Amino acid sequence: GRIINISSAHGLRASAFKVAYVSAKHGLEGLSKVTALEGAPQGVTSNCINPGYVRTPLVEKQIADQAATHGIPEDEVIGKIMLTRSAIKRMCEPDEVAALASFLMSDDAGMVTGTSYTMDGGWTAQ
Repeated sequence: GRIINISSAHGLRASAFKVAYVSAKHGLEGLSKVTALEGAPQGVTSNCINPGYVRTPLVEKQIADQAATHGIPEDEVIGKIMLTRSAIKRMCEPDEVAALASFLMSDDAGMVTGTSYTMDGGWTAQ
């Protein structure tokens, strides 16, 4: 079997003013690792996918909110506010997350367990 947890870059790094979110994602990381150890004898793998910003309706609303808060156009929010620390200056697309999940579900990933895959454009590399 396969367990794939959708965590976040914030499961690996902290940011100010996000205590509940960061705490929850760090907890999910620990759960995934323990599950990997306990599930291995039964052939179960457990991994996390850790995206940064993914272009979803929730994030689209955040863009509008940030534009209003900072008094800048919405098309400037991504580069000037959201992705300032990312090496790749675009958001992750949902199909990219799905593609990684598909790999982790495949037979080719049978030895992949207890790990976290970042998809954050290099944000956690700093």
